[in-house]
Amino acid sequence: MSQDMSPPQSPLVPALLDLDDTIQFNCYQVISCFNACCKQADITLAPYDIIRLKQRLGMSSTEFLKKHTVPFEMDASGMPGVKLRTTDEEPVCLLMTDQGCSVYADRPSACRYYPVGLMAMRPSDAPSEEHHYCLVEEPHCKGHQEARKLTVAEYRQEQGVEEYDELNREWYQIILKKRSAGPSVGKPSPTSFQFFFLCSYDVDRLREFTATQSFRNTYALSEEDYAGFGDDVSLLQFGYRLMKQVLFGEESIPLREGALEERIEKRRDIIEARRQLEIEMHRQKQDPYQSPCEG
Repeated sequence: MSQDMSPPQSPLVPALLDLDDTIQFNCYQVISCFNACCKQADITLAPYDIIRLKQRLGMSSTEFLKKHTVPFEMDASGMPGVKLRTTDEEPVCLLMTDQGCSVYADRPSACRYYPVGLMAMRPSDAPSEEHHYCLVEEPHCKGHQEARKLTVAEYRQEQGVEEYDELNREWYQIILKKRSAGPSVGKPSPTSFQFFFLCSYDVDRLREFTATQSFRNTYALSEEDYAGFGDDVSLLQFGYRLMKQVLFGEESIPLREGALEERIEKRRDIIEARRQLEIEMHRQKQDPYQSPCEG
């Protein structure tokens, strides 16, 4: 099984590139197509993209998601993703100005990579994912006609994508693992998707979650650990660990003694309450005139 993380609906050149392969491309402010790609924006955001952008714009991740993104489903199972919001009339990036990108130093990784596409694939017989690259050639882009040539590795370094890739890598691994689980495990629950959304995109709400008493009662973390959650990147990386533990059972975060048993007991009470409610709803459906108090 291979998983393709390349941009959807993009005219990809049908050849996989490696770091040593050469591309011909250049983009600069006075090129004839300047800003054209930003007027046809379809940018999927990864977790570290959101951290950089929300810090640049001076707002919480919750505010950023509400103001600057739109949700979408990344696959047939409904895995939640977010795209950069554009204008309603046509897909023009709201962060674009006549002078170019208003957040250029903190632009998303998809913008940095363009016109190179990153493809993360995990063959069925491989223990981990493989990274390849491809070239995106769109009619509006004149950068391919420029004489400059450089390797994919040189382009990645020039565009500053290495830090982004490093801090998004575990997230891509989680996505690939969740997808490769296959249909036999059934469709993921809405709760698991909500948890995935929280840990992936909304770092400030994740911080609030880790500060709750129920979280502290569950996980055996030190005050030093909690102090580290003040840093967005450190908390994001903890969120990856938390997703792996909750979604896949990869235990790397210690639980407090008895916490698991207590949660199972509480869960049992909730399940029983729901069962009783379903029984009552079924009875009322059979006889809608019967009072809930009647036997």
